[in-house]
Amino acid sequence: MGKSRLEAFSDGVIAIIITIMVLELKVPHGAEWENLKELAPVFFSYVLSFLYVGIYWNNHHHLIHTVKKVSGGILWANLHLLFWLSLVPFTTGWVGENEFAKWPAFLYAFNLFMAGVAYTILALRIKAVEGENSAIARALGKDWKGKASLVGYIAAMIMAHWQPVLAMLITVAVALMWFIPDRRIEKALADQ
Repeated sequence: MGKSRLEAFSDGVIAIIITIMVLELKVPHGAEWENLKELAPVFFSYVLSFLYVGIYWNNHHHLIHTVKKVSGGILWANLHLLFWLSLVPFTTGWVGENEFAKWPAFLYAFNLFMAGVAYTILALRIKAVEGENSAIARALGKDWKGKASLVGYIAAMIMAHWQPVLAMLITVAVALMWFIPDRRIEKALADQ
């Protein structure tokens, strides 16, 4: 399979994930501003999750550009990532509907942690197929940003038991760290 098919499939799944998330936003019952304020936690969780899915889409796009040959391991690693991303609408809805309660905040952070682990596995599979001197190997380096993200998600999972709102703020901080796209892959590809 060529990488264009892998990328097209992934783009389609991510588009569906975003569509499901927006369809979960319910119209308030009433025409006053107060009715909208009641939806603030739901809307906040939607915006945060939209940002996360966008970050994954952006970085996935760059990552796939490093692929010259798609292996079975890359296909399965990509499906593993898409699995965890496909759970984002569920965890988004649960954390928003329950106003950032302990277990929903924990599960949200856990979902993000597993998506981060899956993305790391995908990058490592691509690196294994492409080789130690490949663009992806040069771009990843020690991947401090990726490791810091995983530590942030673990901290959010722990914090969710005592301060769920702080746990959510930790996930916001991790998202902000990735808001500016990771330029390592672009730079490595330009240096080829």
